[in-house]
Amino acid sequence: GFPLVDSVVQRSLVATGGTVLASKLAIKYGLACNTAGGSHHANFDGGAGYCVFNDVAVAAQYLLDRGLAGRILIVDLDVHQGDGTAAILANEPGVFTFSAHAKSNFPARKQQSTRDVELPRGMTDDAYMAVVAAAMRESLEDFRPELVIYDAGVDVTSNDTLGHLDLTVEGLYRRERMVMDTVLGAGIPLAGVVGGGYSPDIDELASRHAVLHRVAREMFVDHGL
Repeated sequence: GFPLVDSVVQRSLVATGGTVLASKLAIKYGLACNTAGGSHHANFDGGAGYCVFNDVAVAAQYLLDRGLAGRILIVDLDVHQGDGTAAILANEPGVFTFSAHAKSNFPARKQQSTRDVELPRGMTDDAYMAVVAAAMRESLEDFRPELVIYDAGVDVTSNDTLGHLDLTVEGLYRRERMVMDTVLGAGIPLAGVVGGGYSPDIDELASRHAVLHRVAREMFVDHGL
């Protein structure tokens, strides 16, 4: 056998199950987050970009197939386009895929999301927030989802080794508060997953990966969930 390969596949299966569970819990309680997930490059026929199984697409299809949600908006704010998610769900009318990503970054050949927002290299906090917040609000208003699945990629910060944007860590906190406050304020449940993030400093990277969960705790209290 191949122990390393088997281990990676097993972890990806657990992460996928975690996103499915977080989605079901979000519908029940209003907000839930997976500590893993965000494997948005994996496609029908195989993995890509460090992603084995596309947990976001699996969770969306799972909910639709079981009648647990009829309209799902996927908000993908990883620095890389959610190309696998867009391809898998391209013909699914119950899902709206929204990806705001660095235009210059991986993948070289982009897929067509329901809505793509291509961001210029080096974008900083204020400009990023203005563009992404407006596009996300328009997507919410246009599609009127019953659930949002949020891929909170943390590779948008200036210190990320594979990102082309220049957000600060405080900008990352602002982004998560904006997304959750907007969605929950509209009365829509949100399931969050953590995607992306690359750094040789494991402690720093772990701190960025924890931002979604820190802000979720704030939002759970602020919105009386």
